[in-house]
Amino acid sequence: MAEEKRIERVQHVWVRLIRAHDNVVRKVEAAVKAKGLPPIEWYDVLLELSREGGRKLRPVELEKELLVAQYNLSRLLDRMEAAGLVERLTCPGDGRGQMIQATPEGRAMQKRIWPSYREALEEHVAPDLSEKDLEQLAKLLGAIGGHLRPGGCGN
Repeated sequence: MAEEKRIERVQHVWVRLIRAHDNVVRKVEAAVKAKGLPPIEWYDVLLELSREGGRKLRPVELEKELLVAQYNLSRLLDRMEAAGLVERLTCPGDGRGQMIQATPEGRAMQKRIWPSYREALEEHVAPDLSEKDLEQLAKLLGAIGGHLRPGGCGN
């Protein structure tokens, strides 16, 4: 009986977590889009490529950093390349392999998106939570996704 109660609680948490995620992502995406900026996925790609002073990543490495399915990432990179924000380079020692790198325009776009993204995050991610509540929420989410790399969204 106690196990069934726990399963019910876990299921309840799961549903609330997914609903909260969908709600916040939708609101943040809409706020950024309303400012005439590209989708937040573009920002996330540009942020990963700008870490450590700028880096080149294979698509599979970028896929792992972003937790995006390969087929979605390929189309996303195609659109970003067409917009001049990323470029594909031949991988040294592997003529068929590719590396992805942000262009100067891509780095500038990432810096341009960040203030609107930050504002949307502040408005839509737990706006009524205290600092203590935010710390507790981060701790709890960390316990759920402890295997994920910690990271910030800033530039």
